[in-house]
Amino acid sequence: MKSQDIRKQFLQFFESKGHLIVPSAPIVLKDDPTLMFNNSGMAQFKEFFLGNGTPKSPRIADTQKCLRVSGKHNDLEDVGFDTYHHTMFEMLGNWSFGDYFKKEAINWAWELLTEVYKIPKENLYVSVFEGNAEENVPFDQEAWDIWKTLIDEDRIILGNKKDNFWEMGDQGPCGPCSEIHVDLRTEDEKAKVSGKSLVNNDHPQVVEIWNNVFMEFNRKADGSLEKLPAQHVDTGMGFERLCMALQGKTSNYDTDVFTPLIEKVEQITGLKYTSNEVKDISEEQNKTNIAIRVIVDHVRAVAFAIADGQLPSNTGAGYVIRRILRRAIRYGFTFLNTKEPFINKLVEVLANQMGEFFPEIKSQQQLVTNVIREEEASFLRTLDQGLQLLDNVVAKTNGSEVSGAKVFELKDTFGFPEDLTDLILRERGYTYDKAEFDKELEEQKKRGRVLVERDDWAVLIDGNVETFVGYDKTENEVRISRFRKIKNDKGVLYQIVLDNTPFYPEGGGQVGDKGTLVSANETIEIIDTKKENNLILHFAKQLPENIEANFVAKVNTDLRTSTSKNHSATHLMHLALRSLLGTHVEQKGSLVNPNYLRFDFSHFSKVTDEEIRKVEDFVNARIEEQLQLVEYRNIPIQEAMAKGAMALFGEKYGDTVRMIEFGDSRELCGGIHVKNTADIWHFKIISEGAVAAGIRRIEAITGDAVKDYFAQKESDLEAIKETLKNPQDTLKAVVSLQEDNAKLKKQIEQLLKEKAKGLKGELAAKLQEINGVRFLATQVDLNAEGAKDLAYELGTLGTNLFLVLATAEDDKPMLSCYISKELVAEKNLNAGAVVRELGKYIQGGGGGQPFFATAGGKNVAGIKEALEKAVDFVK
Repeated sequence: MKSQDIRKQFLQFFESKGHLIVPSAPIVLKDDPTLMFNNSGMAQFKEFFLGNGTPKSPRIADTQKCLRVSGKHNDLEDVGFDTYHHTMFEMLGNWSFGDYFKKEAINWAWELLTEVYKIPKENLYVSVFEGNAEENVPFDQEAWDIWKTLIDEDRIILGNKKDNFWEMGDQGPCGPCSEIHVDLRTEDEKAKVSGKSLVNNDHPQVVEIWNNVFMEFNRKADGSLEKLPAQHVDTGMGFERLCMALQGKTSNYDTDVFTPLIEKVEQITGLKYTSNEVKDISEEQNKTNIAIRVIVDHVRAVAFAIADGQLPSNTGAGYVIRRILRRAIRYGFTFLNTKEPFINKLVEVLANQMGEFFPEIKSQQQLVTNVIREEEASFLRTLDQGLQLLDNVVAKTNGSEVSGAKVFELKDTFGFPEDLTDLILRERGYTYDKAEFDKELEEQKKRGRVLVERDDWAVLIDGNVETFVGYDKTENEVRISRFRKIKNDKGVLYQIVLDNTPFYPEGGGQVGDKGTLVSANETIEIIDTKKENNLILHFAKQLPENIEANFVAKVNTDLRTSTSKNHSATHLMHLALRSLLGTHVEQKGSLVNPNYLRFDFSHFSKVTDEEIRKVEDFVNARIEEQLQLVEYRNIPIQEAMAKGAMALFGEKYGDTVRMIEFGDSRELCGGIHVKNTADIWHFKIISEGAVAAGIRRIEAITGDAVKDYFAQKESDLEAIKETLKNPQDTLKAVVSLQEDNAKLKKQIEQLLKEKAKGLKGELAAKLQEINGVRFLATQVDLNAEGAKDLAYELGTLGTNLFLVLATAEDDKPMLSCYISKELVAEKNLNAGAVVRELGKYIQGGGGGQPFFATAGGKNVAGIKEALEKAVDFVK
């Protein structure tokens, strides 16, 4: 049975049981501060389990894209080494929100597996929760009794809290679970060892495929459990493992979920992957297999994350995506001998394979390919540079153990992976100080760790009573419905929920409102507003003295007005870009705050100055037309799309949406907007540049910020005119000044070249012979360009020159290193590595080619020590 059919059968089965089939939520979570990625099937339904929202149906089923690479659920380092862990995976799931419970969930799971998928009953084992006396949670007798009617009792296993009690997190809904495991071993293997003894023991062919969680409790901040007002079912079945079982394989990677990708890697590299059926493979073949598994797994995770709007970067979720991709590149580089970008070529295979059920990977195929290709090229350059740096570290190591701090520096500063360093060192007969490395790593983690402690909610008004009124009001009478204290690295804050609120919570790129809560006796400042699990949270540094008082919630209208101008201008600019550059332009990220707007979009080349002017003219023309806001509050999404509304990839939309219309601009949007485009006043682009391959970024301003911008430009022009003695034609005066300056520069360059030639003989006499190298490290009275000319002049004196020249023009220290090309080859020296090391003494850094490199810094006083240390490279 093909994987596409397995997926369809699951959904059809639960549709027949009265479940509403819903699409997968994006793999990247944008409005949940507690999670970076969707790491389980239930993540998109958290608000329903918490009682903060009402689902479209009490019964729902879907297949959810999941990513487990950070936090509590982190499978990254297992991927590749076994045959069943993945970064991205699909989780098939069925949910009941206060509807059916254990009897139906268990019976349907058994019916689907044994009657529809026809998995032999003798290959299945199930587990139930054994109970926990410490928490006063009893043995799950109900689940046991249901399973007894379906399976022999000797195939029912008692599981402890670790294996059979599922929790959303440190706090929140939780409950006992019942797992289903499948034994995929041969009959001979089953005869020798019972599958029952291998359940939950990491056996690659005795694996869990389905978990039925019965949400009965709520975990409080103090660790205690309380009964939930309603009982829920949350199930998850690993799609890849199910395919393995139904296709008669003993490895996920031997199923048609992965084989098309593996075949493409084989075609590109010329290497072969051996299936799990092949035994007694060589160590070299095992390394090849691991590398190929890493690559075909990781490309799925990275591709879907990019398609859902998360670009690789150096922070947050973007850093995790970059790390996954770099792990794949590194395995290809080390074990498949791939020195050129190739992983991007797998995206086409992935799009053809999964595009029917996940259309985003097909529509975003070109963008995903471009971004991965650029990331590959960049990291391959890093690996090449890292190898040179590692050579230098090894050359300076006394004995056979390399400094752990140096290995950490290679990883932290230059992005060179620790395990690749370890591999190369072992091949050369070296080790490294792992304890020292771990200490440095822990210090780094401490610096980046943000721990948030949350108290339980103190509920003042029962029920889901919260209402957002901010589209119509900026001020409203309110009461506090619940609150809790949180503590993080910035101190203590309070999250306050109101029965109704005019405060807009951060979302869709727009920052959250600020303002005040005012009662008869006091004023509480609201410093931010966010949304979490369908609750609008108002952040304050203190609670009111009387939390049960009546308050007036007042939004800071100055900030909101400025923000709304920027948000509406963003919509107009989006239309302008699509109209002028082409309909390939799609929003890939945005930030809207009171000061400016930032807009990331797909486009294949730099936006020219002429195109920027046309975009500005287009938007300002819409402003001058005084277009009235047309707002559709609760329009069916299909109707909105039929009207031409733009929907953004990576966003989660409901059956009904809010559509914002200004003339021809129509977008699905939950943000705050001006009532008329005339309110924007004027629009001005202040910067345009690249973010990633095929992604450009524009920053722009509106309203008062434009007035300030033009006022500053006028002030700058007046200052220039005054400096130039108020010429009649300012532009002509500046051009004349530039021409004079260019002539003087040429004269100075000529004088410096002559000075360098004069110094050549003087410095040649100072060259020292050290270990067959003619060495000199000295400071010269030249600028950086003059030092370069002098270095090349001295380079004509022979083939064994090692030269470090220091300059300090305008108190800016600069080090220049020249090494004869013959020395670079013979002694494995590298000028770039030299200046990076010596640059530390002048509080700077730099790089260049192996035979010539420069480093700039801030500390002139460090020149002396840098020059003294230079000789260490030739000793």
